[in-house]
Amino acid sequence: MVTTDGFLYPNQTLIEQGILNRKGFPESYDMEALLNFLDRIKNGQDVDIPVYSHEVYDIVPEEKQSVKAADFVIVEGINVFQNPQNERLYITDFFDFSIYVDAAVDDIESWYLDRFLKMLSLAQNDPDSYYYRFTQMPIGEVESFAHQVWTSINLTNLQNYIEPTRNRAEVILHKTKNHEIDEIYLKNNFPLSKRKFSDIMV
Repeated sequence: MVTTDGFLYPNQTLIEQGILNRKGFPESYDMEALLNFLDRIKNGQDVDIPVYSHEVYDIVPEEKQSVKAADFVIVEGINVFQNPQNERLYITDFFDFSIYVDAAVDDIESWYLDRFLKMLSLAQNDPDSYYYRFTQMPIGEVESFAHQVWTSINLTNLQNYIEPTRNRAEVILHKTKNHEIDEIYLKNNFPLSKRKFSDIMV
């Protein structure tokens, strides 16, 4: 499995371009490198790709993930249905099958805040972690900061760039607050049709 996080530009590059606050948005990804990876793996080649660490909030220098040619490769990321600017190829051109995992916005926000606090817990004794600085702050300030990040970055990215691409998927899976699949939308070359998960279980 490959995550597109590895194709984010390093923080220093984002700083030089003045878009560090746009990290996760379409322009913060090296789309040429991502398309090149997909082309090579689709043609049965082994590829080494960058590694992203959520702990350090950056690409890890000198570290690579070796992706071997395989019959099945899963590519996961928030930008897999987005069309690169000034490119003749689309990311979806390389996929044999695609799935979009959907959920209520309130649930996504709750999961984000829970994960943020979990990362703080893991960083308490790790000064090298990006999240260590937040462990030195009052919890109220931390929660306020996390909510601000969600509102100004994650929610904006979700509404403007991620959700609008979901109809490009062959299947949309809708998750409940407890991460259970309750609805499935099937495309089948026709307008997406809604089906209850219980309706297709045998």
